[in-house]
Amino acid sequence: MREFAGIEALAAAVGETLGPGPWERIDQRRVDLFADATDDHQWIHVDPVRAAAGPFGGTIAHGYLTLSLLPVLVGRLFRVDGVAMGINYGLNRVRFPAPLPVGRAVRATALIAEVTAVEGGVQVVTTVTVQSDAGGKPVCVAESVSRLYPGAAR
Repeated sequence: MREFAGIEALAAAVGETLGPGPWERIDQRRVDLFADATDDHQWIHVDPVRAAAGPFGGTIAHGYLTLSLLPVLVGRLFRVDGVAMGINYGLNRVRFPAPLPVGRAVRATALIAEVTAVEGGVQVVTTVTVQSDAGGKPVCVAESVSRLYPGAAR
């Protein structure tokens, strides 16, 4: 976990790669709950018997489940002192180069690509790469955009 003394210290770290962070296991229960939350019950995600005979040899996590883990995975890589609030502002680009088999673990690295001033705070662009403990290609590569607002944490 990298701790920045403030937004200025984060801005000075543009170009730096942080991580990798700790592993996070993705089990079938989590995939099933995500399927329920999103109404995406495609068999490659939720039917272990059918998926065993499918193209991936078992169930795989939804790409958007992997993407939804970015805040927690990146949150384990760094924190910035003096920030009262951070928000997910969006994504510039997202790819899922490889499937994530259920039962595997993921972890992230993040390149701090940009820190620019916006009204009341800064916009931070990080290029996040999520790897699986299965190795090979990343399971997600995303350019994530966040906004941080200074002040006392509440």
